[in-house]
Amino acid sequence: MEQPLKAPLTRRTFLAGGAVAATAAGLALAGCGGGETPKEEPKQDAGTDAPAEGGTLTGACAYTSTNVNPVGLNGGSALMLAATWHVFEGLYDLDLHTYKTYNALAAGDPTKVSDTEYEVALRDGAKFSDGTDVTVADVVNALEVNMADATCGAFLSFIDSVAEKDDKTVTIKLKYPFALLKDRLTVAKVFPASLTEDQLKTMPIGSGPWMYESVNGDDGGTIKFVPNPNYEGQYKPTADAMEWNILLDGTARTTALQEATVQVMENVPDANADQLSGAGATVEYAQGFNQAFFMFNTLKAPFDDYRVRQALYYAVDVEKLISNQLNGHAAPITGFLPEEHANYHKAATVYTHDVEKAKSLLAEAGVENLAFTLVVNNNWVKDLAPQIKEDLKAAGVECTIDEQKINWSEYAASDTTLAYDVMLTPGDPTCFGNDPDLLMSWWYGDNIWTQGRTCWSKAADGKWAELQELMQQAREADSSKQQDLWNQCFDLLAEQVPLYPLFHRQIATGYQESMISGFKPIATTGLVFLGASPKA
Repeated sequence: MEQPLKAPLTRRTFLAGGAVAATAAGLALAGCGGGETPKEEPKQDAGTDAPAEGGTLTGACAYTSTNVNPVGLNGGSALMLAATWHVFEGLYDLDLHTYKTYNALAAGDPTKVSDTEYEVALRDGAKFSDGTDVTVADVVNALEVNMADATCGAFLSFIDSVAEKDDKTVTIKLKYPFALLKDRLTVAKVFPASLTEDQLKTMPIGSGPWMYESVNGDDGGTIKFVPNPNYEGQYKPTADAMEWNILLDGTARTTALQEATVQVMENVPDANADQLSGAGATVEYAQGFNQAFFMFNTLKAPFDDYRVRQALYYAVDVEKLISNQLNGHAAPITGFLPEEHANYHKAATVYTHDVEKAKSLLAEAGVENLAFTLVVNNNWVKDLAPQIKEDLKAAGVECTIDEQKINWSEYAASDTTLAYDVMLTPGDPTCFGNDPDLLMSWWYGDNIWTQGRTCWSKAADGKWAELQELMQQAREADSSKQQDLWNQCFDLLAEQVPLYPLFHRQIATGYQESMISGFKPIATTGLVFLGASPKA
């Protein structure tokens, strides 16, 4: 059962005066500091629509990471998860443009043996990039290690066991009937069971269309890919190579695309969209689940009181944030899911800018002269912080901004109360899938987000346990009852707000249409080059 977003892409292009174009082959990636090597001047040539045999696919990525390990969804890394889409396959994979699944290593749909047992046959001839066959043992191992993983395990908790039926078939037994089996199997990517932990962390191999040549996921680094010579699936590369330039700074990415030293740019800053369009690039916006959110330390007074948490949401003028900082490219929150989502529900509690309501809630909670430190992630959300500070001040709340590169190890589960008060940071688990259970499980399941970070599972009010019960009922329910149970979950989250979005943001992707064919932006973090080719 796919959960599609119903909103189309919006498109913004500048057609007058001739588009910037360049041949893809031989282009050097722009470095973070610019370097001293002269840049190749882009040729003023519209190119052709025909995909080239050869050449290099190039992209400018907005996030950093060194976690190449496909187990556990690369630890949630936006950069390396996107790389994993190109290097590895699951039994089924997810088309990030439509959120529909397709057969990857599987030969067809799961065969139902009973309500709680299924069999999946492997496609013939599947090989890893080193030439070895993909075996049922590899699949079983990949599923088992992901089931045991702290990040991914929550998404696969409905599986009781996996086993080899024969040399072509995997048997999957479930704890209870689960309608989203095929969708969830996409989170587990398959690799040779013989790979050591060190190999998984440094240069793992898969059966996908690409393979790693070198990996430097730090700011200013480059991830280089070459085609997997043994791949025979539907996304066989036509290019000779693919290179991703890691440019955390939005201006650096903008320059790279404007000067056509890359074909595609992730996460176009709203302030630079017109600049890129004027230079001949295409900028497309896609409404999705991407968000900036407040995350509260629910064990630390006064944020252990949901009324205090609510007060911050009423205090912030989100409409103004969207207008001034995002050029209108976001939607205010009316529920946990965006309105375009097939399972959208307007929450019983909807936050609008209401300073008096914020003050009233603080007074009701017995909180006076509230002052706290807001930890702010040093990515795009940092631009939101100054207005948030002023909005809170208008409600009588003093806020000190602490902008930093988040060291998530400091927010692990602890026997003592975590030191922080509130964090402002972005997130978007729709890069894993977008059914409601998966999205709620990511932030509110029995995992690092609730054991550490928000610490909500340790809170004394019992609301986390109440949510878990509702979510489990929804997992086991038939489709006629599932939505009502999810709606109860959404209402509880909107009331308690241990971690809750300020808005749902549109994702902006830029690309040079004259340089690349078959490329389509997605509504979540990451770039997808599957099916794309440099233009001749």
